[in-house]
Formats: sequence, C-alpha cells, structure tokens
Amino acid sequence: MKKFFWHTLPRPFFVLAPMANVTDVAFREIIATYGKPDVLMTEFVSCHGLCSAGQEKLLPDLWYTDKQRPIFAQIFGAEPKHFYECARLLADKGFDGIDINMGCPDRNVEKQGGGAALIKDPKRAQQIIEATKKGAPHLPVSVKTRIGYNRITIDEWLPYLLEARPAAITIHARTRKEMSDVPARWDVVAQAVARVRVFDATDSRPLIIGNGDVTGLEDARAKAAATGVDGVMVGRGVFGNPWFFAPKHIRDAVTLQDRLRVMVEHTELFEKTFSGIKPFDIMKKHYKAYVSGFDGAKELRAKLMNTKNSAEVRALLSNLYSL
Repeated sequence: MKKFFWHTLPRPFFVLAPMANVTDVAFREIIATYGKPDVLMTEFVSCHGLCSAGQEKLLPDLWYTDKQRPIFAQIFGAEPKHFYECARLLADKGFDGIDINMGCPDRNVEKQGGGAALIKDPKRAQQIIEATKKGAPHLPVSVKTRIGYNRITIDEWLPYLLEARPAAITIHARTRKEMSDVPARWDVVAQAVARVRVFDATDSRPLIIGNGDVTGLEDARAKAAATGVDGVMVGRGVFGNPWFFAPKHIRDAVTLQDRLRVMVEHTELFEKTFSGIKPFDIMKKHYKAYVSGFDGAKELRAKLMNTKNSAEVRALLSNLYSL
C-alpha cells in the first residue's frame, strides 16, 4: 500500500474531529492559533450537493487557510460516481487528504444511504473508497465510522474496509444505535487494532484512530497507550477550549480572561468570514462551552444569546470583564 503523510506523524498523533456547523474555517483558525493538532478536518459536506447546481452554496464549508494544514475535507454520500467527482474537485482545491463519513447517525444523511447506513452496505462502502482513491490518486483517503450499527459488528465490518485499503480508519467507539448515550467502548477499538495488525503487519498498513469520550490530552495519550491506536480524534472535548492540544504549561496558564478574550476573537472572525453567508446564531452554540464553570456564567450566557453581532458581544464582555 502506498505510504502517505499519515505514516510520518508522531505516535500517537491527534486529529480535530469533523463536526457539522462547528468545525468551519473560523473555528479551525482559532484552534490552529492556540493549540493546533496534527491534522484538522472540515465539517462534512454532501457529495451529492457538490455534484449539483447547489455546489456554490456548499463551497464555504470547504474554505481553509494554509495555517490549518494538513487539512482534510470530509464528505458524505452514497453514490461512488459522486465520490469520484468530489475527489477530483478536492484535489484541485489543494486539500491534503479526503475523509469519508461512514458513521454519521443523522436521519437525513442515512435516508440518502450515507453516513452510518454504509455499515449495513459494506460492498457499496468499498466501492465508495475505491472511487474516491481513483478520483484523487495522490491524496490519502481515510474513513470515519463506528463499531457497528444496531450492535457491535466490528469483526464483520472492519475487514470490508481493510480490503479497500484506506490510509487510515477512525473508529468512533459506539454503535449507531448508541449514539453518544453510553460510554465509549475503547476495548472494542483495541480489538480493531489487533485485527488490523493481523491483516497487515507492515508499517504501511491502514492506521487506526480512536474516537470517543476523550476528556483531555493526557487522557488521549492514555487511551492510545492502552489500545495501541496510532492516533486519537477529539470532537466535543475541544468545545470552548482552543488550547486542548497545546502543551500542558500553556493549558495550565489559561485564565478566564483568556477564554473570554478568545471567544470574542472567535466571534469576530466568524462574523467577518461568514457575514451574509451563515446566520450569526450558528456562532452562539459555542458560547455555552466558552462560558461555564465560574460565578455568573449562566447569566452571561443568557445575555450572549440575545446578541445580534460581534460588536454587541464585545461591548457586553468589555462592560463586564474589561476585555
């Protein structure tokens, strides 16, 4: 199997998870500034949409800066021909890699045959990986999935993925049915690691990335050591904490003032980037994470939810916290 940059990363390496309406270019720029992981990913984008007349509306979801490299585009869908076309588009746009979503539990995504629905259609999943690789032969193609659909079926599901030879496989340690309602099953991820090494013991084998319930960088390293994964992907743990991937001495020095200052910076960057493109209310989902764990947090969040633009957010914080 061809070696890609995944195989040059330190072990364990760390990846920012793709999250819809969260990991846009503004959010990633803040992460890249204060605590950059080894790899960043866009929010997921519909292959069908990118191959339609609606492509222009989706392109802002694929914006990135060079500061965010290596940057992967995550795409979802169910038609191999669309993945081939999207892979060509993403290669032309200069992405460092492509990640295929085979784990999203969103009903609208599944109705299209994409996301977690592909766990039940492994032959199509293989065709999608192969079409994506054919469309972008010089880029690493990876997959993000789950340990099963209604039950744990990683022993049946994983071999199909391995046969298609993606460069890396991220395993969210829950089934689709479990959503995020049960603790992540990292013991199952460890079983997957063992299976991959039986399948291919060479140093160019598909890499395994674990995902689920990672509370901090030390916890990520501990999970990697316990399971043998090559890397760890972090999603919700980064909310409100752009320093998540930063060295410990930097994380330990972060103050409430720092957090609120960066929240304002994030807000202003979001507005500057997406004014007239995305509603300001999308930014507000970050405020609950930024504004928590201190006296007056609840009251401040309520006031932030009533703001209409970044100027109001800055004025509010300046009055209360002298930012």
